[in-house]
Amino acid sequence: MRRLAGQVALGACLAATAATVPARAAGGHYGGTLKLVASSAAGTLDPQVNYTLRYWQIFPMLYDGLVSFERAGGTAAFHIVPDLATAMPKISDGGKTYVFTLRKGVKFSNGAPVTLTDVRASFIRLFKVLNPNAGTWYDVIVGGRHCASAPTTCTLPGVVIDQAKDTVTFHLRHPDAEFLDQLAVPFGAILPASTPDKDMGTIPIPGTGAYMISKYDPSSKLVMVRNPYFHQWSRLAQPKGYPDRIVYRFGLTPNAQVTAVANDQYDWMYNPIPLDRLGEVATKYKSRLYLHSLLALWYATMNTRMKPFDNKDARLAVNYAIDRADLVKLFGGPAVATATCEILPPGMPGYKPFCPFTEHPGTTWTAPDMKKAMAYMKKSGMAGQKVTIITQNSDPSRAIGIYLQSVLDRLGFKAKVKGISSNIQFTYIQNSNNHVQMAVTTWYQDYPAPSDFLNVLLSCKSFHPGSDNSINISEFCDKSIDTEMAVAETMSIAHPKKADVMWTKIDREMTDQAPVAPLFTPKHVDFVSSRLHHFVFSGQTYFIPDLAWIK
Repeated sequence: MRRLAGQVALGACLAATAATVPARAAGGHYGGTLKLVASSAAGTLDPQVNYTLRYWQIFPMLYDGLVSFERAGGTAAFHIVPDLATAMPKISDGGKTYVFTLRKGVKFSNGAPVTLTDVRASFIRLFKVLNPNAGTWYDVIVGGRHCASAPTTCTLPGVVIDQAKDTVTFHLRHPDAEFLDQLAVPFGAILPASTPDKDMGTIPIPGTGAYMISKYDPSSKLVMVRNPYFHQWSRLAQPKGYPDRIVYRFGLTPNAQVTAVANDQYDWMYNPIPLDRLGEVATKYKSRLYLHSLLALWYATMNTRMKPFDNKDARLAVNYAIDRADLVKLFGGPAVATATCEILPPGMPGYKPFCPFTEHPGTTWTAPDMKKAMAYMKKSGMAGQKVTIITQNSDPSRAIGIYLQSVLDRLGFKAKVKGISSNIQFTYIQNSNNHVQMAVTTWYQDYPAPSDFLNVLLSCKSFHPGSDNSINISEFCDKSIDTEMAVAETMSIAHPKKADVMWTKIDREMTDQAPVAPLFTPKHVDFVSSRLHHFVFSGQTYFIPDLAWIK
């Protein structure tokens, strides 16, 4: 997923006391206002454009696809269930044809009924608004390749509607084991056909979820209220939700967020707890902390088309020189982060421990190898090159950037750090027109598949010159690896175990090319108010706000 702006940091002192806490039993506690808080907004409200974890947490209660991930905790969160479709699709033609029947009686939050025309228009719009994954996910639909290359003329003949049968049929170019996953994420939201073919920015688009947005000001707050036209058709896909209003306030520093949540002025905070507050939080509020494992990665991008990182030896020098133990400390300690050298995170299919960038290459990172780093640096001939590292203007992103600056300077580069608001940093670093040499960023799974890291982040098709939606920030392209990934994706349909072996090989090949510097894999910590009950954590979308109730 997606995706993402900065997430969590916590300290060793907290890890010593915090524990994963099971959700309390839910009751009939409807009503009230749930109050969320973050230091800033996370960009556009358009669900077919925004690719941040922060808004992917709230889009599922605003919008629906034909299918969705189950709104639940535990492993159920990865189950795909029918949503606007009456049932899971009928699949035929060797996996190349999917037929959905549209549910009747569902309305958008503006009162208009959901129609087959809306369904078809939504998938055409994905290409016209330059969705970040249009060319890597949805181009499998017949006509998708043309749409990806010429969006303004997109007609997408592979999506066929039958008004008499209430069905929509997707014809694919080839079987795709992840097609349903890609329909179930927010990009697959069904929107009114009248929605303009442009990023809607701060203007809410009518949706079908239990809630709708009544106000959005990125400088202050986002307010969600009940959708008056909503009726619950599937508790698993789109539950009614407990709070009547959900207010997301922006503008408080992480320090102020901790104080506000501790005092029950807000119910949940998005930003990391500052290191100097960890002891206090862990000691006083242990029962209000939740710790979770993730399929996620913190990493540094290196632009493979610009000096100095168009030179592979320079990228290898950086990877060998980084002391990942220092970065783990900056994030909060070994209980909430683990050093890594590879792109796939632990727990992902195809993951096998692998670390070439360490003093003793093997399965785990042990220590930096400065001797080897300096040898690669000398070989690269890039000493003296200037490098700007783009980070968010808040910790831990900025602290990590400052650390990387020290590493680059030690190697012989002339480095500096440029912090940018988290509201725009993610889009800024994606646009090749901004000539970003190095950036600190994160990736949290869209769904549990290795292609979601390797293909989405680093395939040739994921690089879109001059676009804010170009998730291949390193601008890396290796056509031979792309070919291998296409084979692995197809193989995963009939032979998933063989495909996992192939993904392991691809992960190693990609890591050896060093288009990024993998840093560490994080865990996730939530701090909540004493008012908040029935905390539910989904491995797919994390904290589910609408399933919490307020006392």
